[in-house]
Amino acid sequence: MSVLKTTDLTKKFGKFTALNGVNIEVNKGEVFGFIGPNGAGKSTTIRVLLGILKATDGEAKIFGRDAWKDAVEIHKRIAYVPGDVNLWPNLTGGEVIDLFVELRGTNNKSRREELIKKFDLDPSKKCGTYSKGNRQKVALIAAFSSDADLYILDEPTSGLDPLMERVFQECVMDAKNEGKSILLSSHILSEVERLCDKVGIIRQGQIIETGTLDELRHLTRTSLLVETKQPIPALGNVNGVWDIVMKDQALSFQVDTDELDNVMKYISQFGIVKLESAPPTLEDLFMSHYEGVRKTSDSGAGGAL
Repeated sequence: MSVLKTTDLTKKFGKFTALNGVNIEVNKGEVFGFIGPNGAGKSTTIRVLLGILKATDGEAKIFGRDAWKDAVEIHKRIAYVPGDVNLWPNLTGGEVIDLFVELRGTNNKSRREELIKKFDLDPSKKCGTYSKGNRQKVALIAAFSSDADLYILDEPTSGLDPLMERVFQECVMDAKNEGKSILLSSHILSEVERLCDKVGIIRQGQIIETGTLDELRHLTRTSLLVETKQPIPALGNVNGVWDIVMKDQALSFQVDTDELDNVMKYISQFGIVKLESAPPTLEDLFMSHYEGVRKTSDSGAGGAL
């Protein structure tokens, strides 16, 4: 069941097209990772979903309602955490959390206390004294204390230390297990890979890849570390082989997934002594789209002894 769906979503600022036909869909009980570099259109998409910006064309629907026309009703069922939280400096963290939770009409004090303890927040301090990380904690505690159906999280772990990132990840998984839906915009690829059921990659206002990690991994390369009895001649000329690097007595390189079988047949002729392979990661996929990969054509890159 679709909780959030955009169809050919377009947003223009004058002559500049910030979003160009963006299509994303988040289903019930699903964590959707929304990734891309700064300026790619992530935050603009989220502002349209929140009803802060009106789309130039296309549509954005949450719970089957129009994100712009029905924003007030939609907001009763969503929780939003931005990447840079601004709080009332003269209120304490606890007062702000209570305010946000009460605005949503929920009052789960045990959940609130549990999260304050987990995130190691002192709720008695005024928000004006908080670091960026502590301001993020206040917003996250308020969001996960409320009984939302959809969480829209825009770089939510910005400013958190690794231990608190782990607590955040536990909160996301708890929400998912309760059947909640999460749209997670993040630049921390390991976080997205660990949490998300589906991923959408946006570049220059357009979605360039979307799907489950398994569906996307065929587009990436497998990393191999190979040591052989005899040197491997002209490995750089073999189709699908990239980025050859000599490491001690072994060769490290990447292989296009659809050429893996042929590459393995070729290198096995030279007597494999050691073979290590690492599955393609989300970072491999991301970098292949944004930086491109230069193929090593130096056939003299060596062999392994």
